[in-house]
Amino acid sequence: MAFECQENIAVGLTKNPVNTVHNSCKEEVELNQFNSPNTQKYLTFDSNTDTRVSGEPKTILEIHPKSGISASCSAKSLPLNEVLSNYRHTITDLPPALISEILNCLDPKELGVVSCVSASLYRLASEHHVWKEFYCDRWGHPIAPAPQGTEYSDEKSWKELFVEREFRSKIFMGRYGIDVLYGHTEAVRTVFLLSAKKLVFTSGYDQIVRMWEMEEGLSIASSRPLGCTIRAVAADTRLLVAGGTDGFIHGWRAEEGHPYLFDLRGPQNQNKEFRLWEHDGPITCLALDLTRIYSGSWDMTVRVWDRSSLKCLKILMHNDWVWSLAPHDTTVASTSGSDVHVWDTNSGTQIAVISNAHVGNTNSLARSHTGNLLFTGGDDGAVHMFEITNRAVGHVRQVATWIPHSGPVYSLAFEFPWLVSASSDGRLSLIDVRKLLKKSGYCSMVKPSRVINTDQRDVEPPQRMLHGFGCNLFAVDIGSDRIVCAGEEGVVRIWNFSQALEIERRVRALRGIRLENRMRRRKLQTEMTSKGGRTDQCSVAAKKNQLNGDRNGWHHKRGVSGKLKA
Repeated sequence: MAFECQENIAVGLTKNPVNTVHNSCKEEVELNQFNSPNTQKYLTFDSNTDTRVSGEPKTILEIHPKSGISASCSAKSLPLNEVLSNYRHTITDLPPALISEILNCLDPKELGVVSCVSASLYRLASEHHVWKEFYCDRWGHPIAPAPQGTEYSDEKSWKELFVEREFRSKIFMGRYGIDVLYGHTEAVRTVFLLSAKKLVFTSGYDQIVRMWEMEEGLSIASSRPLGCTIRAVAADTRLLVAGGTDGFIHGWRAEEGHPYLFDLRGPQNQNKEFRLWEHDGPITCLALDLTRIYSGSWDMTVRVWDRSSLKCLKILMHNDWVWSLAPHDTTVASTSGSDVHVWDTNSGTQIAVISNAHVGNTNSLARSHTGNLLFTGGDDGAVHMFEITNRAVGHVRQVATWIPHSGPVYSLAFEFPWLVSASSDGRLSLIDVRKLLKKSGYCSMVKPSRVINTDQRDVEPPQRMLHGFGCNLFAVDIGSDRIVCAGEEGVVRIWNFSQALEIERRVRALRGIRLENRMRRRKLQTEMTSKGGRTDQCSVAAKKNQLNGDRNGWHHKRGVSGKLKA
């Protein structure tokens, strides 16, 4: 431990802090005696006793910066090395398990500050496993994770992945370009952005599923007409599913070696395509995870399907039309009428319900990668944020509310830290939820609420509103640097923020150059002032006096002329 010496510092050493005898006596020890490697000095004391209660002796060191170190102690003798050894420990001397637990309690910013203290702490903080937790809590598992334990690996560490992704999340406040995709002949009801393969899937009233290339905005393929309006699309790298108003789920399996995963143009192939019929009403929402397919319908049910056998495993009954759903792990959240439900998919039981979440229908739902945060949008134009604080007992609390729209909110998408909403008023709102999350991390032993208890008056409005659409935006999705939306116009728009990152880097570089030039000018100015400061001061004073003299003369002449006129 490190401590700062004042003019007079007393350091007490005691074996028993409860029962002590204070023996005050002094012996002067010069500072240079601590530097002798060959001799071991002892502190000896007279028995000038001030008895309080019986117990162990107490030792007091008094450090004087000028005269040396004086020791007040009992009659026992202690080696100086033993006395000072207690003050040479640092945090790195603690057991690794304890250090790991301490670092677990820090958030990313605090962990970065700790890594700047010393080389050893930099290594401990940079290689700590908590960076993986930070990354996965925000954005889920990356496509190509960086292996740990390889010191000279060319792949990025979890800390580097986190820092890069955190920096990229700021680009949605920067400049953007808009790509407009034409191809649909009627209104577009659903969009899905598969960022892993840079693909966009859209569909709507024209009954066709279209696939687009995200970077260039080019149409890649389109399916044959599926026979009814397609209101929901979901995809991953192995499966693409679309839900129709006739109550079926049409699916395509990925083909090995295919450049765009799915062959939408090819003839119908039972090995690559399938159709599921069990819903009795239009399918309004779809979602996928590693083992299951989730579908919601106006028949007031959510069905859970097995991906391999394509059999229905669970039927979750609601009391109104199902509008949206969002699965996570063994739970699925769904909206029905104006209510929000949370279900256990293994047992089929309801964990929690939020009654009357919105005035009117709760049309849209989004969920964080951790599954603890729920976002809802409804007919009242409001967006609510909820936190599931205890899944076992189904405790859900409302955190914040925004009212960014003048019409119903039809779609929500969340990619940490940005929540995007699309509304019938033809606008998109971007909301940053970082300030609502707790600054401090959590220990592995206890995981409390991660959201700050804030007053609704302290909740900031949406950070950005995007305009330029017609009315009725039905669908929106967000990726790492893209926002995709579509609606009644029948066109798909991709808001491209990828250039904002390069612009931000250029701005930072220019800012650094300006700062460097400013410091260089200040240095040169200081050197010039120090060399000829006296003569410069005299010349400046002479110029000031000259100006003052001219002004006095002008006023004097003016006064004389005035007297002559009088």
